[in-house]
Order: sequence, then C-alpha cells, then structure tokens
Amino acid sequence: MKDNVCEESVYKDLYYKHATGLRNFIYYKSGNLALSEDTVQDAFAKLWENCSKVSIEKAKSYLFTLAKNIFLNQVSHRKVVLKFENNAKGGQNDQSPEFLMEESEFKERLENAISSLPEDQRTVFLMNRIDKKKYREIAEELGISVKAVEKRMHKALLELRKIHKKV
Repeated sequence: MKDNVCEESVYKDLYYKHATGLRNFIYYKSGNLALSEDTVQDAFAKLWENCSKVSIEKAKSYLFTLAKNIFLNQVSHRKVVLKFENNAKGGQNDQSPEFLMEESEFKERLENAISSLPEDQRTVFLMNRIDKKKYREIAEELGISVKAVEKRMHKALLELRKIHKKV
C-alpha cells in the first residue's frame, strides 16, 4: 500500500507526475529553463529530505511552495551577484555596438511582452497556451477555481489585445 512519500515507488510517482508541471511553473516565472530544471531538482531533494513529514495528499502543494521559495531565493542571490558584476566591470563589454543595440531591443520587446501581464494571468495563459492544459487542470495545479482560471485568462487576452494594438 502506497502511503508514505519516503517509499521509493511513491517518490518516483510524485516525480513523474509533477516534475514537468513544476518546471513549467518556475519557467513561466523566470523565463530560464536551466534555472527551472535546477529548481525542480532542489525541490525534489528537499522533499526527499523531509519525506517523513509530508503526506502524499500535501506533497504537490509542498513541492510547488518549495520551488517558489527556492526560486525567490535564487532571484535575490542573482540580484546581488549582478550588482557586484556591474560594479566590478564598470560597464565594459566586448560586443559590437550593433550587436548590443539589437540584443537590447530584442530583450526589451521580450521583457515587455512577458512582463505586461500580471503573474497570475501570465501563468494561466502560458499553462493553457504552451502546456495545452485545460482550465480544470490549471485550476487544480494552482489551487484555484475554474472560474478564477477563466477570469484570469479573459483578462490576459484583453490585455494582450491592447498591447498588440499599441505596437
């Protein structure tokens, strides 16, 4: 009988069932696939360390909470590192001015498109459009109602239409 997260088969089942969704959840927040995959590995490692304290019923929400907290800690650390690197470099760069300008313009458009939506709307939109998840699945994963998913998606689409008209 499967009733303990510390059992290898239960742990594996949790991994196969939630790893992809968890990776995508963090990827939508970060836009960085490698960071997302590392975060998932860290979350599952912490789940294993605390497996005796986590019930199977709570394992999914525990994993998502862990991953979100790990991600936020990584973001805070990265900000410190970037600030230090920028101060150490003094703004020097080896790339051509044309490359830097194109890269800057691309990053700006990408950041504007991604960050234009509030996080809750962006997450629902990407889970539906990229992962092809149904509203019911999204609602279960995020712990909200299907109506809340519908409302977030509707608002996201309205906002994206507004942005598209401005461009």
